[in-house]
Amino acid sequence: MKKLFFCLCILAQLDLYAQSPAIQYTVDQASIEQAGVPKGAIIQFVYTQSKIFPGTSHECWVYIPAQYNPSQPACVYINQDGIQWNAPTVFDNLIDKKEIPVTIGVFITPGKVLANSGANALDRFNRSFEYDGLGDAYARFILNEILPEVEKLKAPDGRAIHLSTNGNDRAIGGSSSGAVCAFTAAWEHPEAFTRVFSAIGTYIGLRGADRYPTLIRKYEPKPIRVFLQDGSNDLNIYAGDWWMANQTMERALSFAGYEVHHVWGEDGHNGKQGASIFPDAMRWLWKDWPMPVAKGNSSNQFLKDLLIPGADWELVGKGYLFTEGTAANAKGEVYFHDIPASKTYKVDVNGKLTTLALDAKKASGNCFTPDGKRYSAAGGTKQIISYDANEQATVIADSIEGNDLVVAHNGNMYITVPDGTTKPGKLYLIRPNGQKVLVDDGLKFPNGITLSPDQTQIYVTESASHWVWIYKIKPDGTLTYKQHYGWLHHPDKEENAWGDGIKCDTSGRVYVATNLGIQIMDQLGRVNAILPLPFSGFNPSNICFGGPDFNIIYVSCGDKVYRRKLNTRGANTFNPPIKPVLPKL
Repeated sequence: MKKLFFCLCILAQLDLYAQSPAIQYTVDQASIEQAGVPKGAIIQFVYTQSKIFPGTSHECWVYIPAQYNPSQPACVYINQDGIQWNAPTVFDNLIDKKEIPVTIGVFITPGKVLANSGANALDRFNRSFEYDGLGDAYARFILNEILPEVEKLKAPDGRAIHLSTNGNDRAIGGSSSGAVCAFTAAWEHPEAFTRVFSAIGTYIGLRGADRYPTLIRKYEPKPIRVFLQDGSNDLNIYAGDWWMANQTMERALSFAGYEVHHVWGEDGHNGKQGASIFPDAMRWLWKDWPMPVAKGNSSNQFLKDLLIPGADWELVGKGYLFTEGTAANAKGEVYFHDIPASKTYKVDVNGKLTTLALDAKKASGNCFTPDGKRYSAAGGTKQIISYDANEQATVIADSIEGNDLVVAHNGNMYITVPDGTTKPGKLYLIRPNGQKVLVDDGLKFPNGITLSPDQTQIYVTESASHWVWIYKIKPDGTLTYKQHYGWLHHPDKEENAWGDGIKCDTSGRVYVATNLGIQIMDQLGRVNAILPLPFSGFNPSNICFGGPDFNIIYVSCGDKVYRRKLNTRGANTFNPPIKPVLPKL
């Protein structure tokens, strides 16, 4: 009775804003109990120990199919807002006919922070906070808290519960805000969820989900399969137009090469059509299983021009404390620092990794010059140090706590000095004669720095915002015409993009290491593409192009370094300036 009451409450919520016309839907036979079909068991628990959503209480139901064998980890379907669409009966019938694999269902209500006591006290309802926001908090809640809790349980007949950890064996779904929540979990962790059922999805302006159609078009496609449902009489209120937003999502997913299916109807913001099509949605989402859901091919020309089929991220090295300062020399060998360990590493053109026998002095940025010297910003000692071919060090500047640096072909060196996140950072020029010139002191944590391919302009990332700044270089090396240049995307949970390392290719594209991955801008500062890195729990910090043809992008990322071959060539500042192609205006 409690479960029935909860489900009725959810249906009432979905009908809160709009009364739908009297539309009749065909009832799929899989939604009706069938004689002779084994029935699964349902167990219930309340989860109150969340560290991700402290103080919350979540009611959970676990459906265990009759056919489940504990010797084989089961596939998993996770649904928000509790049990919807008569899912246990649907699963009984579909599993019996082998139309979906043996699947354990986990059905979760949104959290509530319970009031202490008293008739006038109201619980805090966490539904919008947990469901509507972007970011991976809810996915981590499922992966790190709920699913481990489910595996502590046993079926009524004593069977232990073992869930597959393979994302290809997991589906997730929901309706309205629960649909956004399901899509967000898969978007943030495609290695954990690959199949998404989205009914009357709330891809509108509540907590940022209206950004999805834009992000989907820019990101390298992820291995996700999506089933969308909505009706033309869905909500059109203060936060947006649900009907148009769902169609925009479908167009974005199709453009980006995703395997997406949709069913459009005429109903409003309720679960009627969703219940009607739920069995077919499950059949489609699980079709061809256990074949993995594959990445699609995007129609984004930027991505099509850059990406090489079959070339993905490769791990160069791992187990460092924190990596920074990737830079390539004229041979295409790549150097990077492990800052806390005060070590520098080199990767040769064949991918062999060696440790250099020197103290990196907690250095950050690296840059090579035409004469083969490597310059490093050693923030730990407030020095700029040059290293010759034998790694013999020479201090060329003191009292400058540099973070990153770039050296032009003419010998002018530019250095960023963040000076914390609250004080204005600085930008210095050091001329070939050693003269130090302050060229700007008004940026919020200036971090990465590089030159345009023709070396007439400088790009600087401002980590404490979502901006990349641009300056024109005057004949004497000082800077002028400072301007906001690149507008970077940033995660929902952050107030900034944390733009860090930055590099150009010979076509004039600008690559920025950010907390969303590598954002790639055209020459007008527009982000056209985003390359996410394998999930590691760290943001990428620095990038460079290396390898024999300088077409391999190297990325330092926390305790790891990755590389990937692209269909382009990096612009090296130790080479003579080159004029890139004209931009598309």
